[in-house]
Amino acid sequence: MNWPNRITLIRIFLVPFLLICLLSPQGWYPIVAATIFLLAAATDWLDGHLARSLNQMTRLGQLLDPIADKLLVTAALVALVERQLVPAWMVAIILCREMAITGLRAVAAGQNIIIAADTVGKSKMVCLIIGAFLLMLNVPMLYVPGIIALSLGLVLSLISGAEYIRSYLNQIL
Repeated sequence: MNWPNRITLIRIFLVPFLLICLLSPQGWYPIVAATIFLLAAATDWLDGHLARSLNQMTRLGQLLDPIADKLLVTAALVALVERQLVPAWMVAIILCREMAITGLRAVAAGQNIIIAADTVGKSKMVCLIIGAFLLMLNVPMLYVPGIIALSLGLVLSLISGAEYIRSYLNQIL
C-alpha cells in the first residue's frame, strides 16, 4: 500500500462526510460540503501526480482511482438532485455512463487490459467537479455557470465513454 493508494482511499473515506454536509438542513452545509468536495477532488490530482512522479503506479491504484472519482462525483450529484439543484435526467445519464464504463473496465481488467483515463475523460471529470462545486455553494448567481459546466461534463462523458468502448474493442478484436 503506497502513498498514492492511501490518498485514493482518503478520497473514498471523505464521501460519507460530503453526503452528511450536503444533505444537512443546517445553513452551513454549502461551505463545509464544498470544502470537503474540493479537498477530495484535490486528492485526485495529488495521488496521480505522486504515482507518476515517484514511479508508484500500481494495478490497484489504476482500479481504485476511477472508483474513488465515481463515488465522489456520484455522491455529490445525487445529493444535488435531492436538494433540487440539478435536473435528475442529467445525473441519470451521467450515472448510466459511469456504471457502463466501470463495468467495461471490470471486464477488461479480467482480461488483463487496463483502460486508463484519457484527456477527454479527465476533462469530463474537471467539468463535473467545477459544476458540482458551483452548485454546492447554492448561490443563485452561480447556478447557470454550474449547470453549464455540468452540461459540458455530460457531453464529454458521452464522448469519452464512446472512446473507452472503442479502445477496448480495438484491444480485443
